[in-house]
Amino acid sequence: MDLRKIKTLIELVEESGIAELEVKEGEESVRISRQPTGMPMPIQYMAPPQMLPPAPAPAAPAAAPVAAAPAAAPAPAPAARPADNRHVIKAPMVGTFYRSPSPGAKPFVEVGQTVKAGQTLCIIEAMKMLNQIEADRAGVIAEVLADNEKPVEFDQPLFAIDPA
Repeated sequence: MDLRKIKTLIELVEESGIAELEVKEGEESVRISRQPTGMPMPIQYMAPPQMLPPAPAPAAPAAAPVAAAPAAAPAPAPAARPADNRHVIKAPMVGTFYRSPSPGAKPFVEVGQTVKAGQTLCIIEAMKMLNQIEADRAGVIAEVLADNEKPVEFDQPLFAIDPA
């Protein structure tokens, strides 16, 4: 089936608001199905029957072991719970955490060091971009809560800062 025809059919489905369209042309067929917003719209190409491989026998669904469920949710590390008077700097993005500007270089900050608002604390590499993470208030570095050169998640605690 011609790619231009398929594109025209997709536009027809989008403009008309219909949920699904299937067109057969000889032994070839195309099914276009509309999904809820934000989900990709699948396009299926149906090969002629003589080209299809034999369907595999359906397998019985395997039961998930009950003991594996608790292991999937690890408890948060105690270091991630700073004292009540401490300010926590959290990761603004997902990426790789680096304490220093380059391998072998001295870290930006150490535990016990006084920092000023706006001072660089670390770098998070995300999509080949190096993003400097700065202190949003002055204080003393009480703890480094992330491991160097390890992945961090959005909103993961990176540093605990005691008031100056």
